[in-house]
Amino acid sequence: MSDNYQPLRVIKKQLLTPDVALFDLASPDESPLPTFTPGAHITVKTPKGLPRSYSLCGLTSDSSRWQIAVKGEKAGRGGSLSMFEDLKAGDLLAVRPWLNQFELKENAKSYLFIAGGIGITPIMSMMLHLLSRGQRNFQLIYCTRDEGHTPFIETLSQPEWKDLVKIHHDQGDLSKSLDLWPILENPNAADVYCCGPTALMDSVKDMSGHWPNECIHFESFGTSEQKHEENKPFEVVLKSSGKTIEVPADVSILDALKANGVSVMSSCESGTCGSCRTGLVSGQAEHRDYVLMDSEKDQSIMVCVSRAKSPSLVLDL
Repeated sequence: MSDNYQPLRVIKKQLLTPDVALFDLASPDESPLPTFTPGAHITVKTPKGLPRSYSLCGLTSDSSRWQIAVKGEKAGRGGSLSMFEDLKAGDLLAVRPWLNQFELKENAKSYLFIAGGIGITPIMSMMLHLLSRGQRNFQLIYCTRDEGHTPFIETLSQPEWKDLVKIHHDQGDLSKSLDLWPILENPNAADVYCCGPTALMDSVKDMSGHWPNECIHFESFGTSEQKHEENKPFEVVLKSSGKTIEVPADVSILDALKANGVSVMSSCESGTCGSCRTGLVSGQAEHRDYVLMDSEKDQSIMVCVSRAKSPSLVLDL
């Protein structure tokens, strides 16, 4: 396989909730997989052909399998939904080597994990890693809609987790969201790790502004619940040459550029790492990344995930 993808076989598929599936991946020849660090993710090519990134949620030292949990987002762009609906045990999945942009700080005095919904996945690997080392110096605050939509609830309800986990159900009512201020009001020795929907992470950011920056950590890829416009074809124009490149509805700007011999640095292909940041000269972009600040969105675009609202975009390439 090209672009550094390697095949892994789906050896097990298990429903964690009605809309979240857990996949066990292994080498087709049963050779050991590389161990990974807690918080790491992999990029896969979904059955629909779209690259998507998912956190590894199992034990970091387990070289027999990698585990990812995928939510079938019906309001998304089809990549995760095709994983949830179409991928089955026995299938081969194209996978890139793991990366980690959400590193767990080793030897912190304590850890506060805040997760929402499917955002539990990277945090599961962190907690399992700590427990495997005999460490119980952490607390998990886990916010979900209800018990039936809480991935890993069977594991987290076991007696050994009792004093470590607080699960809050809001029944889908924002007025019943957990008030995090009593938890974050007074900075302490903990390192805070947060992953979940945009609203949750924005809330944690607002309430932790008085904490030391080095103690607050966020992971956001694949967890936003924002709804994007339906993909439509458009074109990009290269400023340096004036060349026009068509971008079909089911192709990213990045892939369209590569298909036309235009090299752009990239890594995560999920809008989280910032590697593919490209100058935006003119046109109206639909930003789908988790990197750019509002003040930067008129001058830059992440070509791996973002698209155009206008018929064309002029890029500084």
